[in-house]
Amino acid sequence: MAKKKRKSVYSGIGGQAVLEGVMMKNKEEYAVALRKADGNIDVSMHKLAYNPESIPRKIPFVRGVIAFIDSLSLGMDILTFSATEAEEEEEPTAGDRLLEKIFGSKAEAVVTGFTVLMSLVIAILLFMILPYFVSELAGKYLKDQTLVLLIEGVMRIAVFLIYVASIALMKDIKRLYMYHGAEHKCINCIESGRTLNVKNVRRSSRFHKRCGTSFLIFIVLIGIVLCFFIKTDSRLMRIAYRLLLIPVIAGISYELLRLAGRKDSFLLSIISAPGLWMQRITTKEPDDDMIEVAIAATEAVFDWETFQKKHFKSRVVKKTRKEPDGSIVETGDETVEISVLDIDEMMGGQSDDTP
Repeated sequence: MAKKKRKSVYSGIGGQAVLEGVMMKNKEEYAVALRKADGNIDVSMHKLAYNPESIPRKIPFVRGVIAFIDSLSLGMDILTFSATEAEEEEEPTAGDRLLEKIFGSKAEAVVTGFTVLMSLVIAILLFMILPYFVSELAGKYLKDQTLVLLIEGVMRIAVFLIYVASIALMKDIKRLYMYHGAEHKCINCIESGRTLNVKNVRRSSRFHKRCGTSFLIFIVLIGIVLCFFIKTDSRLMRIAYRLLLIPVIAGISYELLRLAGRKDSFLLSIISAPGLWMQRITTKEPDDDMIEVAIAATEAVFDWETFQKKHFKSRVVKKTRKEPDGSIVETGDETVEISVLDIDEMMGGQSDDTP
């Protein structure tokens, strides 16, 4: 008896890999679990500085721009926090003392804000302005404007791939990517109805459609498409339009990512493919210690047992083996979790529990 393909159910939780740890976020709370030098796991709970249920964060396309800014700010805060926790106590530098004297208790927030701003500026210069100027240089020798735009698009993709692949060679980033894989595996384990333990997390996929890597890929690809609609002879205006389109690109990318994470269709699978492929670089298989850290962060903010009781039901299936002569032999029973989506299909209807 062939087993039906396991379907996942959207949980709403998300996360991020940090230095020697994992952050998991659910609604207005997030937990950061870090593997300390003594081998223990330290879990700290935090509240978001914003209300995730506010009206602007529910407006389609607008919420994508806000989510992009929120994720950058929160991500930088958490990375800074994990880096600080990982370091041994050191004497503050002259620069640290100067910043604290000028900004007081807000010194860390100022540094984080400045870092986020500089990261955005560098990203725009590297992934948008540089490819544009390279294509403009090519345009001096080419008459076909469509070909020039294609060159710009190829340059954007190439720069992005080179950047991601290059930083993956760094030792600390390799470990960060392994924790990234552990984060994805935990979410996939829960959303597939499996008990959250090391064994089940290890057998779960390290790829997830709602990953930030997929979001960045969407931004790159959608930006390329929208550039084809920019028609102006002014170089200054072409640059201005590319900058003004950033919120639009972020809004569209977020909606696609959100849809791909909640729905399952052939078209969405095609759209998600580039991001999932890119995750082969930005996620790596974690070791068991990393999985334990990801589980600790997940359990701190998410009641996965209640979630699975609501969305999954157990059933017994016959385990079989095909003999050389073609006959099927039963080898025993196995209890598996089946989602309400599977139940709906088998019953030919729709369950009240369907999200």
